[in-house]
Amino acid sequence: MIRVRVLRALGSTPREEGAEMFVGLETLQGTIGGGQLEYMAIDRARQMLRRDEDSAQMDVPLGPQIGQCCGGRVWLGLDRGEPTPQTLPRALIFGAGHVGRALALALDPLPIRPTLIDSREAELSLAPAHLDTRLSVLPEAEIRATEPGSAVVILTHDHALDFLLAAEALRRPDLAYVGMIGSASKRAQFRRFAKGQQVDSARLVCPIGALPGPDGGIRHPDKRPAVIAAFTAAELLVRLSAPARTETPCVS
Repeated sequence: MIRVRVLRALGSTPREEGAEMFVGLETLQGTIGGGQLEYMAIDRARQMLRRDEDSAQMDVPLGPQIGQCCGGRVWLGLDRGEPTPQTLPRALIFGAGHVGRALALALDPLPIRPTLIDSREAELSLAPAHLDTRLSVLPEAEIRATEPGSAVVILTHDHALDFLLAAEALRRPDLAYVGMIGSASKRAQFRRFAKGQQVDSARLVCPIGALPGPDGGIRHPDKRPAVIAAFTAAELLVRLSAPARTETPCVS
C-alpha cells in the first residue's frame, strides 16, 4: 500500500499539511481533498505499486491546468506505508432516546468515538447495531472512568438523573465538553442544584447545539432530533478537534 501525505500546503488547498490517504491497487482509505489533485495522486500511487517503486514526490499547482481553481499549491510525498489506528476523543452520550440515537449516528462518521449509554435495554436495542452502546445501571461511574479530554452529553428521560450526571461531569475539570439538553429555565434550575452540591456550573453547555438568536440570546433552530443532533455534532467537533488553520480551505 502507498501512503500519500501532504508535505506542504501553500495558499488555498483542499487539505492541511499532514493529511494522508492510503492507496492500494483496488482500495482507498482517507482523502487529501478530492478533485483532480486526489485523482492524480491515486494514479501515481498505483503506478508505484505496479512498478514496485518505494517513494516519490509530487508538486501540484492547483490551477486551471488540472481543472481546480483553488489557487494554492500542494507538495505530496508518496511512500510505502499502512494506516495506523487513530486515538479519537470519546463522546459519552447519556440517554438512548430519539435525540441520543440521532446524535450517536451523527458523530459516527466523524473523528469522534461516540458511546451511547442507558439503563434501558429496550431503548439501546433501537440503536443501529454498529454503534457502540453500553447498558449501565450506574451511569455516573462511566463519567468517572472515561479518559481525560472526553465529551459528556446528557439527554436522559429523567431531569433528576440529568442533574446528577451533569454535576458528576462538572467535577472533572479535564473533560473537554459537558452538555445537557434543555431550555434556559432548565439551566437555571440546574444552577440552583449545582450550588447546593458545591459544583461550579459555568462550564455547562445548556441548551446544546444552540445558535445565536435575533435578540442576542441562544435558541434551538429546530426541535427535530436529527436537526438537534446535527448542530450538537458540529458543536462537539469544534470542541474536540484541533484549532482550525488560518488558510481558507478549498472544497473539491
